[in-house]
Amino acid sequence: MSRRRTLTQGERALWTYVTRHVSPFAAKITVSEDEQALLAAEIAPPPPPQPRGKKAKAVVAPPPSPSPPPKPPAPPPLVPLERRLRQRLSRGTHPIEAVLDLHGLRQEEAHHRLRGFLRSAQAGGAAVVLVVTGKGGAAVDAMPGHPGERGVLRRVVPHWLRMPDLRGIVLGFEEAAQHHGGGGALYIRLRKRREA
Repeated sequence: MSRRRTLTQGERALWTYVTRHVSPFAAKITVSEDEQALLAAEIAPPPPPQPRGKKAKAVVAPPPSPSPPPKPPAPPPLVPLERRLRQRLSRGTHPIEAVLDLHGLRQEEAHHRLRGFLRSAQAGGAAVVLVVTGKGGAAVDAMPGHPGERGVLRRVVPHWLRMPDLRGIVLGFEEAAQHHGGGGALYIRLRKRREA
């Protein structure tokens, strides 16, 4: 003989909720506020009935978010000029294939001209070029914290040569020999086009 189980408090509240519009034959059933609150918390819409003999549909997970685009390759490293090449440039036995003089230009114009000059020189097959920045004026141009260093272009051109947009062109650079401008000029060695 099976034992009848008793209804839980939640089941009683559900029954009361379902039958609230039904007129009872006998006494009215009252639902306490606690039972109503419990009923509201426990009631959830039932899952739709599954047809017999058919398997339930698998829940399809949303596609994974696309992975971030790959980072561009690092620009090629700069290398110093070889000692032998440097000596030949200093002695004048190695040709300087093109010269750009940036004297008197504002930074924006100088940057634009430098980029165009280096691209053109590389396209023409030049290996070593000379860029004259000038040494700058007197202490008026000196940066705070850098006493004795003069000239805006003298400071910024090496920075531009290290930037990614020129690293595919510039292999390396160094201060020029005294007869080519010394601290106011740079020897720039260019990459061959196939290396870029």
